[in-house]
Amino acid sequence: MRSDLFINTIGCHAAGEVGEIILSGVPTPAGKTIWEQSRFLEKDNELRSFLLCEPRGSLNKHFNLLLPPKNKKADFGWIIMEPQYNPPMSGSNAICVATVILETGMIPMREPFQDIVLEAPGGLIKARAFNKEGKVCKVEVENMPSFVYRRDSLLEISDIGIIKVSVAFGGDSFVLVEAHDLDLSINPDEAEDLVRIGKKITASANEQIGFNHPAMPGWNHISFCQFTLPILRDSEGRVIGKNAVAIEPGKLDRSPCGTGCSARMALLSERGELSKSDIFVGKSILDTEFECRIKNVVKVGDISGIVPIIGGSAWVTGHHTYLRDKGDPFQTGYKLSDTWPKSS
Repeated sequence: MRSDLFINTIGCHAAGEVGEIILSGVPTPAGKTIWEQSRFLEKDNELRSFLLCEPRGSLNKHFNLLLPPKNKKADFGWIIMEPQYNPPMSGSNAICVATVILETGMIPMREPFQDIVLEAPGGLIKARAFNKEGKVCKVEVENMPSFVYRRDSLLEISDIGIIKVSVAFGGDSFVLVEAHDLDLSINPDEAEDLVRIGKKITASANEQIGFNHPAMPGWNHISFCQFTLPILRDSEGRVIGKNAVAIEPGKLDRSPCGTGCSARMALLSERGELSKSDIFVGKSILDTEFECRIKNVVKVGDISGIVPIIGGSAWVTGHHTYLRDKGDPFQTGYKLSDTWPKSS
């Protein structure tokens, strides 16, 4: 082998959504803060393209880079690389990262639970892992403050018409729409339609509504479209809410989407449909679940919001070493529109 680059990772998924964790082989990116380091990697794009694009990656992968923290309260700094962006936060990836940190011994595992602090681009994230017999059985993540940005706005979509949507932030920015308004029921056979329609809605929402985070200058776009079904209460009194999140440039979140659940919880709370005493169960298109709740109520700038707790499990799927041969014509990867659609 003539490789001049060896990147070692551990594959993992949380509720079906893939999140690989980089163990070694990547130099520390430039930046005084984790946010600046995240912006540097997104702008530079070399590492993102190498890992996320073919022939090494795919649209359905996310990568997580662990770094020395900038904040002394944190155990690790952490940057998430998704297909289109490096987001402020990701719930499913946080669950994957906490699981891998403990199951690989980066931090010695303690039972029955232990706390980890991750410094994400959006700020400090507390994770509590519940452990048994060397396995992380569940991780609860205290997410970023989440809030409603626009509620019940009218949005005009080409070839669809006028629909009612809301915009909310849950660690990332979402436009939320009722699936039934579009004759959708969120089942696996609809995945392609959900992506196609979701991209249209996201693009139109950015044009007609927009988003600006009041405390995070520079996060000024809507990232995802979240389709929702009406909430139900199960026999235990839990609030059940199924969703599907269309991720740019063209895939569905396989998990219930931790940041999406957080954004939806903020909206349900504002509508009076979810209280601090409720358990909210987010269900994915695969019927996998995150069990969530509201920890407390906060202000984000002048906007009322919540601090959500997201709970879920992750599973290690493999060990990988990515190589770069000096003679490889695709050293930084490539994209073809059959598997990597054009952005909205």
